[in-house]
Amino acid sequence: VQLQACGGGLVQARDSLRLSCVASRRTSSNNGMGWFRQAPGKEREFVAGISWNGGTSYYLDSVKGRFTISRDKGKSVVYLQMNSLKPEDTAVYYCAVARGAWASSSEDAYHYWGQGTLVTVSS
Repeated sequence: VQLQACGGGLVQARDSLRLSCVASRRTSSNNGMGWFRQAPGKEREFVAGISWNGGTSYYLDSVKGRFTISRDKGKSVVYLQMNSLKPEDTAVYYCAVARGAWASSSEDAYHYWGQGTLVTVSS
């Protein structure tokens, strides 16, 4: 399975961006999916995850209320709507497919990863 993430870019603080991630085949439609990010000089961290049917989602505390993860039902596409962006959101964002039906904040729970898309938020 290959994942293609896109939608990153350079924006100003308080702007919005929408990231998209498309999987190469429908395998991921039965799996949880997630978004992670890695800021310069920091370890990769969990941002948001969504269950196989979109019914359950999880968020990093610092993005709750600002970011929304969603997915196209029956399709291998996941989105991350990011509003009220802050400079500390600057990172490379990665999408991933979970091994099971539910998302997790642990990287070990994911077995396919996209190449990453860069989000830069200026102050």
